[in-house]
Amino acid sequence: MKAIVVDDERLARNELKSLLSEFPNIEIIEECDSAESAIIAVDKLKPDIVFLDIHMPGKDGFGVLEELDYMPHVIFVTAYDEYAIKAFDVNALDYLLKPIQPERLKEAIDKVKEEIIEPVSLSDKLGLNNQVFVKDGDKCWFVNLSDVPMFESEGNYVRVYFNGNKPLILKSLNNLANKLDEDVFFRANRKFIINLNWIEKIESWFNGGLMVKLKNGEQVEISRRQASKLKEMKSL
Repeated sequence: MKAIVVDDERLARNELKSLLSEFPNIEIIEECDSAESAIIAVDKLKPDIVFLDIHMPGKDGFGVLEELDYMPHVIFVTAYDEYAIKAFDVNALDYLLKPIQPERLKEAIDKVKEEIIEPVSLSDKLGLNNQVFVKDGDKCWFVNLSDVPMFESEGNYVRVYFNGNKPLILKSLNNLANKLDEDVFFRANRKFIINLNWIEKIESWFNGGLMVKLKNGEQVEISRRQASKLKEMKSL
């Protein structure tokens, strides 16, 4: 498993690297001393796991996750136990308190082994097997894209629908569409992207368009132009 260590303190990075040297299945491919360098390294190198310090100057660990295009498995590492509840709120795989105990590190790595089942897609586009980090105010989530029936544009923001939640993220729908696998996440119209796996029913609509009902009960109109594209894709 390829890993990146992120901590602004050199001694802390060295201590963790020393502990990780006891695990032959872990290969440290990069270490970062800031949030900015971590964002670049993770998106470029696409590690299986990131050991991420929460408390860093400038952006904290949660700020790093907000800006990633590629989402690895994350284990938070920090000296501040006040962050424990927040870390688990975002469904991080584990949370290690400094100084790190070898037995706790082993438990965390074992969790990663259990999670890494699906092979990593060679495509740069985000598909159903990918996970994204969503932050809205004080609430944070790791979201499996297979659980997202649709995205809705609201000005400069996008509303993400999943498991009864509807947080807003600061992205344009066009920007998001460029990152998603269009064979799964279909641009229904100027305002919506829908997950084709969530379609329950399709009906003809006005002016050559279509109306789709999703499994979560939402209905989204597909424009005439996009309806033709969908029919071609799915041979409707």
